[in-house]
Amino acid sequence: MHAELITPAQTQAPAGEPLRVKTIAEALRVTDATVYAEIKSGRLPSYRIGQGRGTIRVSRAAFAQYLAERGIPVTELAVAL
Repeated sequence: MHAELITPAQTQAPAGEPLRVKTIAEALRVTDATVYAEIKSGRLPSYRIGQGRGTIRVSRAAFAQYLAERGIPVTELAVAL
């Protein structure tokens, strides 16, 4: 059985769409819990979509600002955004 491996940089979020917590966690090489903690603290702006608990999304602009404020170069991300 042969499985083709995809390097992390080949994984992409669809252009123009807001980012999911999982995508951000993969890009920063951290856990989802770390991203949720950043959102809860207010350091990473986000919004909810849907009813009830819904789902959390982060705009690309907010994520870019978050990276810039922390001095994280985009080239260091594990996922191409």
